[in-house]
Amino acid sequence: MKRLLGVALLAIVVAGGLSCGDSTGPKGPGTLQIRLTSPAANSGADSAIVLAITGPAPLTSVTAGAGLRLFSQPLTGTTTRFAITGPLINGATILTIGVADIGAFSQYTGTVQGVATPTYQLRPILSGYALAVIR
Repeated sequence: MKRLLGVALLAIVVAGGLSCGDSTGPKGPGTLQIRLTSPAANSGADSAIVLAITGPAPLTSVTAGAGLRLFSQPLTGTTTRFAITGPLINGATILTIGVADIGAFSQYTGTVQGVATPTYQLRPILSGYALAVIR
């Protein structure tokens, strides 16, 4: 009898744990981080970036990373362009975006459209630059 009770209790705990781990469906509003990958030689040597964030719905908010200055289009469409100035460090969070449904984070993408040196000369080659959307 004790063994049957123990097995039943274990089954209840496992079922409860599985239902809490449900990853489908909407999760509600939240924020996502946009992290920059840049060539190692250029880390900290770039002073401006133009990028676009695309997703299933308009962004609800946006803030620049520490030490950076942000210029933004209105947050009305599913694609928004940004210009960010300041020291661009490889692996740093350069932007935090607010989204209506954090569960749709995999549908948000970022593209680098231009990068400038400290003298604001555009880099002719953007290979090695990328943006990652982090939950």
